[in-house]
Amino acid sequence: MSTHTQSGRGTADVLGLRSVLVGSLPAGLMTQAAPERYTVEAVFDRRPEKAELDEIVGDDAARLLAGAGYGSVTLTVADRRLEIHGTTLEQLHDGLAAVLADRLADISTDLRARQAEVETQTMDLAARENDRAAAVATLAATVSFERSARLDDDLVADTHDSAAVRG
Repeated sequence: MSTHTQSGRGTADVLGLRSVLVGSLPAGLMTQAAPERYTVEAVFDRRPEKAELDEIVGDDAARLLAGAGYGSVTLTVADRRLEIHGTTLEQLHDGLAAVLADRLADISTDLRARQAEVETQTMDLAARENDRAAAVATLAATVSFERSARLDDDLVADTHDSAAVRG
């Protein structure tokens, strides 16, 4: 018997859930002894980043779940597993899994957009700094330490004055 069940797969950039960790489910499922609600562990398709983890377990996620009709469901993360507390496999099958998949995709997409914006701003700042440094170097290259024409004229006049005094 497999210890995982497969579900949708995300791309490398978008965080998703790969499968339910069957071995973590209560032993009495589909019997009279089955709990009404329990924790289902789902395996991420990659290791979540710190910013993603903060969003997954944050207040926005709780509001989204409540708004979608899953107010009793809470989320925690343990290593590469999403722990979905207060749910059932049936609830996941009937729509909660899609809500979670959409939320994870939104979190990843928003994070990537923020990272791209920071990268663009950093590159723009670097380009402006490069332009500024080039302008400074260009201006510095125009500085000439040659004698001015006025000094040349003064030297010629001094030479004529000295010759006149000697003569």
